[in-house]
Amino acid sequence: MISVEMNPNIIRNIRKVEPYVPGEQPQNRVVKLNTNENPYPPAPGVERVLAEMDTDRFRLYPDPSAAKLVSALAEHHHVGEDQVFVGVGSDDVLAMCFLTFFNSEKPVLFPDITYSFYKVWAELYRIPYECPKLDGDFRIVKEDYRRESGGVIFPNPNAPTAIYEELDFVEDILAHHPDEVVIVDEAYIDFAGRSALELLGRYNNLIVVRTFSKARSMAGMRIGYAVSNPSLIRYLNDVKYSFNSYTMSQVSIACGAEAVRDQAYFQKTIQKIVETREWAKEELQKLGFEFPDSRANFIFARHPRYDAGELFEALKKQDIYVRHWDSERIRQYLRITIGTREEMEQLFAALRTYFKNRT
Repeated sequence: MISVEMNPNIIRNIRKVEPYVPGEQPQNRVVKLNTNENPYPPAPGVERVLAEMDTDRFRLYPDPSAAKLVSALAEHHHVGEDQVFVGVGSDDVLAMCFLTFFNSEKPVLFPDITYSFYKVWAELYRIPYECPKLDGDFRIVKEDYRRESGGVIFPNPNAPTAIYEELDFVEDILAHHPDEVVIVDEAYIDFAGRSALELLGRYNNLIVVRTFSKARSMAGMRIGYAVSNPSLIRYLNDVKYSFNSYTMSQVSIACGAEAVRDQAYFQKTIQKIVETREWAKEELQKLGFEFPDSRANFIFARHPRYDAGELFEALKKQDIYVRHWDSERIRQYLRITIGTREEMEQLFAALRTYFKNRT
């Protein structure tokens, strides 16, 4: 191997960012409660589509407009096809939104505790940003967003706190930013409540972003989308086609469209997760955990007597994976994905054993 000392003049012109750190993806069989995936399989029709797929078509480029998927999503949400933009996971969609809409010299606003990719994209694209602090209960303070900005983005429910805000809260932020784009990241909305999609007819500055990775059990397919007014969607597509025309595979387009059509299975799966979540809240409270009221498919919890980092490592030794960040305000919290009832029972059994051995 040849080792050459790097020219400092070259290094000076390299774009440097602190990357997003994804949750661990262990390859062995574990109780995996660390990346908010759905514990149930996708809609049955997805398997049928895969089995019937003509692999000879793989030698051809996919449809750059992903028309089949766009049409299914437009029909599902009762909007025009020109109001839907699709991408390779919601991360791709959000990155395109940052690149397309956040070009002011004024700072983009997003919470200090939220999806950490927002800061990565802002720094990658050299977008100024500010992060108003969540309050002591981890809630977004809407009054902190009543000021000039280059745009606003926040998840609802927020991550990793799992707190959902009602539509009047979202509308307040939209009303105070008539001249900037406001993006509501609804990765977890299906477990929560009413969607900001209801506000599209009243606010032309609103973009709602969704994903197939959570409620639709298709994280491995990488499907995300945005819904907005035709003008903003057209700008997004212009950037996409200037960046990479063929972003979605033929497999993702076909399977995604089929998943959207099976609403009965979708609702059944959501209900199972919500029921398990509510039961898990009760079990965590019995064990002494404290947490904001979760409206997502995960719970953001701390225990007043035990260090979260030590709990994280102890569970990992038992092949139970949850998420932990060594960040100042949330260092004592664990984010626990809602798995199957059996997986959650394994988690609680491990926690009881750990607490018993520590007393």
